[in-house]
Amino acid sequence: MTLPDVADLLAEEPDHDQVVFDARLRRHWPDLLAGLTGAYGEQAPAMAERCVRIAAENFRDRPADLRLLDLRRHADPQWFGHQRMVGYAAYADLFAGDLRGIVDKIDYLAELGVTYLHLMPLLRPRPGPNDGGYAVMDYRDVREDLGTMDDLRALATELRHRGISLTLDLVLNHVAYEHRWAELAREGNAYYRDFFFLFDDRTEPDAFEATLPEIFPDFAPGNFTWDPDARAWVWTTFNTWQWDLNWSNPEVFFEFADLICWLSNVGVECLRLDAIAFIAKRLGTNCQNQPEVHAITQALRAVARIAAPATIFKAEAIVGPTDLVPYLGVGKHSGKVSDLAYQNSLMVQIWSALAARDSRLFCAAMNRFPAKPASTAWATYLRCHDDIGWAIDDDDAASVGLNGFEHRRFLSDFYSGEFPLSDARGVVFQENPVTRDRRISGTAASLCGIEAALESGDADHLEVAVRRYLLAYRLVLGFGGLPLIYMGDELALRNDHRYGEIAEHADDNRWVHRPRMPWGLADRRHVDGTLEKRVWHALRDAIAVRGSLPGLDASVEAEIMDPVNPAVLVLERRHPVQHIVEVYNLTPEVQTLPRWAVSLGNWAFDALTEDRPLDDGPLTLSGYQCRWFVQQN
Repeated sequence: MTLPDVADLLAEEPDHDQVVFDARLRRHWPDLLAGLTGAYGEQAPAMAERCVRIAAENFRDRPADLRLLDLRRHADPQWFGHQRMVGYAAYADLFAGDLRGIVDKIDYLAELGVTYLHLMPLLRPRPGPNDGGYAVMDYRDVREDLGTMDDLRALATELRHRGISLTLDLVLNHVAYEHRWAELAREGNAYYRDFFFLFDDRTEPDAFEATLPEIFPDFAPGNFTWDPDARAWVWTTFNTWQWDLNWSNPEVFFEFADLICWLSNVGVECLRLDAIAFIAKRLGTNCQNQPEVHAITQALRAVARIAAPATIFKAEAIVGPTDLVPYLGVGKHSGKVSDLAYQNSLMVQIWSALAARDSRLFCAAMNRFPAKPASTAWATYLRCHDDIGWAIDDDDAASVGLNGFEHRRFLSDFYSGEFPLSDARGVVFQENPVTRDRRISGTAASLCGIEAALESGDADHLEVAVRRYLLAYRLVLGFGGLPLIYMGDELALRNDHRYGEIAEHADDNRWVHRPRMPWGLADRRHVDGTLEKRVWHALRDAIAVRGSLPGLDASVEAEIMDPVNPAVLVLERRHPVQHIVEVYNLTPEVQTLPRWAVSLGNWAFDALTEDRPLDDGPLTLSGYQCRWFVQQN
């Protein structure tokens, strides 16, 4: 079909901007049309034309400095995967009070080496319980206590000037009960009723329930809720006050296409696509990871690339290995879906390896992942705002002689502190009495034993716990991709056991690992002899070293080497200009590796210490020691 006429769409724009827009349109039109066809079939051509109009309308409103950023991103399209990229995730209010307060803390972030800031949900949520902000009632406004949309624009601008890219959450699967769309649906507006899944009786809901899992079995059992005002059963996957959207309706797609472009014009450089795995529903399945998800995301990304290519997508898809890589694009979608995706398996396998003091399951599980598109990157992390679910695959466990069920139970017991001699201080979250699945809440420091060590006053215990903690974070930094530091981890913040004093948090123990930023403790990062100084400077130094090593660019895959000594994890990265071998002792005891296990010459050096220690003898590692050996090609 004929491309829309850019001259008509942008008649009053300068000629050079029309040329730029036209070039983007020609580049991404095939992706847009193919994605829409995969999700909407014969409706695709008409939808594509409307999407281009949406892109053009938002392009006309795009500020000049963001148009300039678009051009810079054209010249460096994989900017988010460079080794100098380091992320930081925080709740705005817990970090600095409000959006203006964050402006005052940019120096703190820059000092650490942060180049990417993810502010947890801040678009206006429903009053009262709101799933930590993921029940949005207005996507075009900010929480009142945080400021205004103008404050958000000002913050995005200041961050950009300091070389820090702003990330916000965009909840795709559902809206709050109080969202205007839901209100109109309850009032009987036929147009908006089609934005949701509304059923007159339980016939269809019961058919879907036969294969649907329960996400929050403790406080939100089932997936459908009777709403007397709507006079219907409503699809509510996560909570009764979060209504699932009907993405099979093209009007829902258009609303979000416009919203993505609008948020891009505010200055958002990355959108975290929350609950993306759930947006396509199909009877007889678990209604996750359906093919339409990737087609829809490809089409949304194409719209964004036409209107505002400085903006990238990050998929929040906490799914298994075989389902995860498609969120970055495989086959016909390769490199055309999201730019980033959370490497949830890496997080789980790090905690598993530390508990077991064994690398074999880590190697078996992580080697199952197919190669991702080179134009994409993993978002790697040790902890996030959410609980930890022990996503250990039974086949992976069996391949190294473990029982998957028993190993998951071991990890739950270990990190809740119930396992003998465990020094972890996690809290059980959402125990399922049927499957006996037990997830865990807790800060990284508390899970690593730092909280217990401080309580005991045992200096030797604290030394071991800190070394374990730093090894875990160095593994995140060394794996490649875009590493994310959760707020407070740079200071080894421990659990906030007073979270229940806030009424709306009392029933959700995930708030135990979402403490308010203690700026008095942050000031101790420059005080000799403090835990805060040791952890802060160790992480900052590792971040600086990482930024100097092109071998850690996300375009290079980490190769997980077969375990020679199971207590030692070995990763290899082969960049055209640099060969890196990383070794991690997963135990508090001294471990050794034969020299041949490090496939580098004796002229390699340890980038973390600047030593040149390789010789012809075996490699000795002290407890929880990490080394990044580098050889220039």
